[in-house]
Amino acid sequence: MSEKFSTVEQQASYGVGRQLGEQLAANSFEGLDIPAVQAGLADAFDGKDSAVSMQNLQLAFTEISRRLQQAQEEAAEATIAEGNSFLEDNAKRDGVFVTESGLQYEVLTQGNGDKPTYESTVRTHYHGSFISGDVFDSSVVRGQPAEFPVSGVIAGWTEALQLMNVGSKFKLYVPYHLAYGERGAGASIPPFSTLIFEVELLDIV
Repeated sequence: MSEKFSTVEQQASYGVGRQLGEQLAANSFEGLDIPAVQAGLADAFDGKDSAVSMQNLQLAFTEISRRLQQAQEEAAEATIAEGNSFLEDNAKRDGVFVTESGLQYEVLTQGNGDKPTYESTVRTHYHGSFISGDVFDSSVVRGQPAEFPVSGVIAGWTEALQLMNVGSKFKLYVPYHLAYGERGAGASIPPFSTLIFEVELLDIV
């Protein structure tokens, strides 16, 4: 048992604090003052009057919300600009095709099997990364091909798969509007991300 928190009550109390701290860390803002948080927690628990008026609390919350929104908008603009710059330069390279939608792709291996349709289900191996080169997902690394309907994936994949013959391997450069858009995908893919995939079409199932 911990020497600092030796009783069950102390350890449980510490656990409550840990949980609150983890929630705060996941939803923090620049300038968050932990002593002020502790003071507010203690005052509320003890039933004391608020040290800050409700009017000032509301003004503070509104201002912090405005700052967070501004920071998100600035981050989104930077991500979009970085992606657009990358795609603009990439489109000039030999061997890169650009479709009407804005999807870019290279043919790494040209297969000679059938092409899937929008209604097909396919088996693929893929390797997904950001334009920085950091990998966010890979069936190759897992050693397990993925099966899914052509209509059930991001728009860039849906379009590209219908261009591929079984046995083909394409490298896709997917603008954010053909990927996960302005919402991103959970914690792994931020909003407005341009993505790169190497996709091997193994079979139509």
